[in-house]
Amino acid sequence: MSWFESLILGLVQGLTEFLPVSSSAHLRLTAAFAGWEDPGAAFTAITQIGTETAVLIYFRKDIARIVSAWFRSLTNKAMRSDHDAQMGWLVIIGSIPIGVLGVTLKDQIEGPFRDLRITATTLIVMGIILGVADRLAARDETGGKHRAAKERKSLKDLSVKDGLIYGVCQAMALVPGVSRSGATISGGLLMGYTREAAARYSFLLAIPAVLASGAFELKDASEGGHVSWGPTVFATIVAFLVGYAVIAWFMKFITTKSFMPFVYYRILLGILIIVLVSVGALSPHAAESAG
Repeated sequence: MSWFESLILGLVQGLTEFLPVSSSAHLRLTAAFAGWEDPGAAFTAITQIGTETAVLIYFRKDIARIVSAWFRSLTNKAMRSDHDAQMGWLVIIGSIPIGVLGVTLKDQIEGPFRDLRITATTLIVMGIILGVADRLAARDETGGKHRAAKERKSLKDLSVKDGLIYGVCQAMALVPGVSRSGATISGGLLMGYTREAAARYSFLLAIPAVLASGAFELKDASEGGHVSWGPTVFATIVAFLVGYAVIAWFMKFITTKSFMPFVYYRILLGILIIVLVSVGALSPHAAESAG
């Protein structure tokens, strides 16, 4: 891998990891369209450590508060009713589905699920779901001619049931094209949460899964010696810097704007991939293990 390739892939990872458009699909498509060699799953998992570091820094106050309260609740019964302590448990509970499905469906995830026709389909289908969820949220927030605005749920309303549903939504992102943030935010909106609450829990929920995956791939890469460490580290730093800027922008964006631009983008990209594969301009297995 060249330094230029690592720069572009790091930029793509940082730009798309937190937006509801699927970073895994974009990394793979970037490599396929550019005619580059497959960067590999290890490259992607390691660069995700960069973007998750951006999450850790951006939400550092929330994370420090949650971790502190959770540890204190282990020995102090009075702390178990604290919202931050409960959030710690809910993040753990919400991480179970992706851990279980990631292990049980490993062969499918690394095989048939990587077909670009499946990626295109999930881009379109999840785009439509996100659009429906966004419209329902907008209707509740603004009301209408014959109905009053409806108050949506905040993270203080998060229950074990909702945490598990969020977790199942996150696990769907094991299929390229779904998008971790897109699936969890859609799930949150459909369950009645505000855009800000859905996005915030989505980012917090991703931390254990992504860091665990990155650490696992980092260990394998260190032992196997099949990673170009210079370009990979460079791409990770680029992904961190760009990812931090994207988080800051995205959290402000969703407080006043809808997700519809991302919906239209997903659907158009999915249609483009289907057309290119159908006419033979793009192989459905191009850069298959990228992302």
